[in-house]
Amino acid sequence: MNDIETRGDIEELISKFYEKMLKDPIIGFIFTDIAKIDLEEHLSIICDFWETILFTRPVYKRGPEVMNVHHELNKKIPLKKGHFTRWLFLFSTTIDELFEGERAEKAKERADSIAKLMQKRLGSTSCINVDVTAD
Repeated sequence: MNDIETRGDIEELISKFYEKMLKDPIIGFIFTDIAKIDLEEHLSIICDFWETILFTRPVYKRGPEVMNVHHELNKKIPLKKGHFTRWLFLFSTTIDELFEGERAEKAKERADSIAKLMQKRLGSTSCINVDVTAD
């Protein structure tokens, strides 16, 4: 198995991740029913984000104001610690299915940091009562 080496690798990772996540019974509805994301636009933005992080290429153009989107979402449905745990589980397992290596590990570490930071900024401490690592 190869490491994450190209923008195409990031696109594959993010595409597979969202394919799983949008169908997920625990968090999928947050993206489809509550946030109602425009998947095509969203995937491009997220791929830019991860390309900036993993390859240190400044292609992601959004700044700290992106937290406002998450604050607004949190007003519609309180995001709980378990939601973030599930997001992280799906992201990490998707990486493990597709890649291995330094960048793959960096992506998992950064995702963990992002999940923790978001939880802190949104005040997401209570847990949902589900097994967030179950398939």
